[in-house]
This record gives sequence, structure tokens and C-alpha cells, in this order.
Amino acid sequence: MNLSQLKPPKGQKHKNQRIGQGMGSGRGKYSGRGAKGAKSISGYSRMRGFEGGQMPLHRRLPKRGFTNIFRKEFAIVNLGDLGRMEGDSFDPGKLLELGLIRKLKEGLKILGSGELKRKIHVKAHLFSKSALEKIKAAGGTAEVIPGVKVKAKSFFYPVKPKAAAPKAVEAPSAEGAEGAAGAKEEKKASAKKGAQVKVGEDKAGEVKGGGEKGAEKTSKPKQAKPSGKTKEEK
Repeated sequence: MNLSQLKPPKGQKHKNQRIGQGMGSGRGKYSGRGAKGAKSISGYSRMRGFEGGQMPLHRRLPKRGFTNIFRKEFAIVNLGDLGRMEGDSFDPGKLLELGLIRKLKEGLKILGSGELKRKIHVKAHLFSKSALEKIKAAGGTAEVIPGVKVKAKSFFYPVKPKAAAPKAVEAPSAEGAEGAAGAKEEKKASAKKGAQVKVGEDKAGEVKGGGEKGAEKTSKPKQAKPSGKTKEEK
């Protein structure tokens, strides 16, 4: 038996069908792509989720929530787990060695779930309020490792400016009302007089202007008519 004599069993391999080799090839003219349409053109690729033009399923379904791209994930450890571990002091490096956490991620955070009945010293980036209370109650200490910035939750509600209280206006007395009415009447009378004076002045100006225009017309000298004599005759 020689390797050069090895052949695949009959029917396992088929001859590749050559497309675009003329009308006698068995796949001539349209090369198996049909007559028209998007699929008949080279370079066609169907979009993922395409359903023939109708609204695809991934657009028909409702959407809920969002993904916070600024979210920070921490390695979380409960106090109950620390209480079962051997040793009195714990830090991120020791917890990684013990296998209590696999990845440190953004930092180590201690939560207050479980019971703590002995004194321990814990180093972590963040502590919950209940965890700090339980550690202090058991006589232990909690040390915060710097380097993790956590934004405090702050909710800003725009405060509308308070409307100013309306000022109290004193009611005018009878004498004050009579004085105000008299002052208004005096203003009206003075305005009428000023209008009459202006009208008189305008009329006088118009008359004067007309006289001056007439005087200008009469005072213009008459132009001499050109004579028919030439310069030699003169």
C-alpha cells in the first residue's frame, strides 16, 4: 500500500460547478443568479436581521432601560465571608490569594451582609455603612485605601424664584384726589395752548415764505436776447 495510491471512496467528492463559462456549461446566461434583483449583482450581502423589507423583529420589540457606560464595578466581599476566613487582617492582595475574589476590578468594596463575631482589621477601597458599624461594634478597624473616586449622588431641582409680595398702596384721601384731578386739568389746558401757538407760528411762516418767493420771482433780471449780428459787423 502506497500513499500515492490512496483515493477517496466513490461519491465522496464532486466536481465543482464552474459558473459563467458560457451557454454550454449548464449554468449559462444568468449563472444561477436569476434574471434581475439585488441578488443577481456581484457583491450582494444581506443585512443582518433583514426580513424582505418589512419591519424586522429587533425593531418591532419594545426597548427598556439603558447601559451606563460610566458604571464602575467593584469586587464585593461580605463581612460574613471574612468572619469565616482565617486571619485577623485582610486586604485586596490577601483576598486574591485566598480566592475570595478573582478580579479586583475598580477596587474592593466591603458589604455588611452576615455576622461578625471577632475583631478584624480590613483594608478596602469602599465600605458600606452597615459594614463599618459591624466592624466597629466587634472592636475591629476599617482602613480606606485611597485612589477610587466615587461621585456622590446629587439631585438638582431648579428652584423657582419666589414672587415678590405686592406692596400695600394707601388709598388717596379726598383732598389728594381733588388735587390730582386739578393738576391733570391744568396739564391738558397748557397742552392745548401750546398747540394753538404752534399752529399760529406755522401759518405766519407759510405767509412769509410765500412773500419771499414772490419777491424772488420779481427781482430776477431779464435775459438779453441774442442779436443776429456777427462779430465782424460789430
